[in-house]
Amino acid sequence: MAILSDVATEVLIPIAAIIGIGFSIAQWVLVARVKLAPSQPGASRSKDGYGDSLIEEEEGLNDHNVVAKCAEIQNAIAEGATSFLFTEYQYVGVFMSIFAVVIFLFLGSVEGFSTKTHPCTYSKDKECKPALFNALFSTVSFLLGAITSVVSGFLGMKIATYANARTTLEARKGVGKAFITAFRSGAVMGFLLASNGLLVLYIAINLFKMYYGDDWEGLFESITGYGLGGSSMALFGRVGGGIYTKAADVGADLVGKVERNIPEDDPRNPAVIADNVGDNVGDIAGMGSDLFGSYAESSCAALVVASISSFGINHDFTGMCYPLLVSSMGIIVCLITTLFATDFFEIKAVKEIEPSLKKQLIISTALMTVGIALVSWLALPYKFTIFNFGEQKEVTNWGLFLCVSIGLWAGLIIGYVTEYYTSNAYSPVQDVADACRTGAATNVIFGLALGYKSVIIPIFAIALGIYVSFTIAAMYGIAVAALGMLSTIATGLSIDAYGPISDNAGGIAEMAGMSHRIRERTDALDAAGNTTAAIGKGFAIGSAALVSLALFGAFVSRAGVKVVDVLSPKVIIGLIVGAMLPYWFSAMTMKSVGSAALKMVEEVRRQFNTIPGLMEGTGKPDYANCVKISTDASIKQMIPPGALVMLTPLIVGTLFGVQTLSGVLAGALVSGVQVAISASNTGGAWDNAKKYIEAGASEHARSLGPKGSDCHKAAVIGDTIGDPLKDTSGPSLNILIKLMAVESLVFAPFFATHGGILFKLF
Repeated sequence: MAILSDVATEVLIPIAAIIGIGFSIAQWVLVARVKLAPSQPGASRSKDGYGDSLIEEEEGLNDHNVVAKCAEIQNAIAEGATSFLFTEYQYVGVFMSIFAVVIFLFLGSVEGFSTKTHPCTYSKDKECKPALFNALFSTVSFLLGAITSVVSGFLGMKIATYANARTTLEARKGVGKAFITAFRSGAVMGFLLASNGLLVLYIAINLFKMYYGDDWEGLFESITGYGLGGSSMALFGRVGGGIYTKAADVGADLVGKVERNIPEDDPRNPAVIADNVGDNVGDIAGMGSDLFGSYAESSCAALVVASISSFGINHDFTGMCYPLLVSSMGIIVCLITTLFATDFFEIKAVKEIEPSLKKQLIISTALMTVGIALVSWLALPYKFTIFNFGEQKEVTNWGLFLCVSIGLWAGLIIGYVTEYYTSNAYSPVQDVADACRTGAATNVIFGLALGYKSVIIPIFAIALGIYVSFTIAAMYGIAVAALGMLSTIATGLSIDAYGPISDNAGGIAEMAGMSHRIRERTDALDAAGNTTAAIGKGFAIGSAALVSLALFGAFVSRAGVKVVDVLSPKVIIGLIVGAMLPYWFSAMTMKSVGSAALKMVEEVRRQFNTIPGLMEGTGKPDYANCVKISTDASIKQMIPPGALVMLTPLIVGTLFGVQTLSGVLAGALVSGVQVAISASNTGGAWDNAKKYIEAGASEHARSLGPKGSDCHKAAVIGDTIGDPLKDTSGPSLNILIKLMAVESLVFAPFFATHGGILFKLF
């Protein structure tokens, strides 16, 4: 028996979640202390650092105007982001309702909508609850996951748009103050999302248990809908937000920087507000929903496998909740880690920003390793069995500790490799920048080569993680390895959300006409955020690969597939089609960004040509029109890629059966991971190569010319090509591979009973 009792487990999980929510509220209160109102003349300065001397005062600038302008710009960004998300959620709400009905009808029809109990799938001697109620509870958990995902994304966006101008104002007092404001705001989102995800899942399990009683097989099978709901919302959030942000970004860069030679975020550029709105809806709301989806799915995959292992058979609630206890420990560990960045060590210089963010990853990983050891020792019996394709495999508690730790450390390796290939502190990006000497073509060639090369080490890390964790604990090992990678999700998301907040802060400083010294500070915050955002994407892709494989294993078990034979024609056609899907999906998303950007470029050009005095700064651009173009394009264009991902498993499973669907899932996983990593890193490298030239921090960078030189223009073109790769196609692909796998698992009972219609006919 485990040391930790069932009662203790029932108390500890919600307490950890509530502590996380409390901590995020505390961070928000601290951010709110930065006032978006001009300080009163002659007001005494406080001792707590919230009223240090300002650069503007030293330079004799008018404080009133600057603060009022910041508040006005922040308002415009917040309004744009809120109206886009509301529009997006209306469309997504319609989809959600239709898909909920599909889940109910498909799963209900497994036993012909019978209300009678039936023999369990894995334990034939036991009776399980009727299929109709499984369908009902799966639908409810799907809606729960979807709503939690939407709320997570929306709250993240609200916090980011609340904090961006406050970060700009704090930058007047020093880079350390601005960093803390941006990081705390990121932490609000990170902890809210991790804690909400855990709490809602835990409450759902306990409510469902009141109906299911001892039928844990049915209970945890219906809980998988939670992961499906989370990921399907993330898909639309990622694709819609990605198209929005990149259409605006590409339009603003091509006309503003390349044609008109004006700086980034110049208030004369009509697309500048849409660009800043895009950072919030794509990188914050989209990323939040994406990582929530990964977290929900890895938890569901682990719970499904555990329910048919000794934990489920013996009704060992503490052992069953091992994945949730790991996540609870993660919240506490991340809370301690966050204090290192905001309270224990103060940042005094620009060069300390990036190391401070990277330390967050190392500290959280090291502390989490100890946390996992503690949870494995307290919550697991010394020996237990895990379901392994029809067999029960004996596993020890230290074996599971090893599985979770391997996922955790593989995540760190992927993060660091991503950073090496995308940060301008290292040679790969500097080589890409150097290639700009001979124009955009060589820049593009070098960037593509860098992206392909950056796939090598992450794939070896994932492969090693899969081999070791599968050898120790079969598919359950892979599921908890994925959970290990995501166990420090609160810190990962804090670092991730910090980037777009800093980016917005820089934009606001430029638009409000603040001193160049403030812009330098916000640029330094943004450059560090860019690299850490690439690290976050690496984590998301790596965890998606493991999650998808764990879900694939659970699907194969549930669908009654004994072996997936690659030489079978049914499987091989699935493999080839599955491997093609990431390319089809990427083509759709890239083309969507291209056509939306085309409209944006035409609109920005039109305004520069027709609004008198716009270039001189006396005319006012029509920001709202650009926001509308981005919104309309992204809403319309997110539907086809979303439909491709959601309908593929349903069509393949129903018409061709579970063998072909197994092939499709395996093919999509294998090719999707490679395409996603290379796309994200290529785009990240081009972006930072451009920033390397702009910053001119080294002799080499200065030799490549100032802003506006031919070399810089070549770098801007590379960055523009990379935008849809790193912020639309790349990040959305990890949702494609997870979502198809979790959807197949949810519909597995239907496919096993009624699937393969075509092969039955011929």
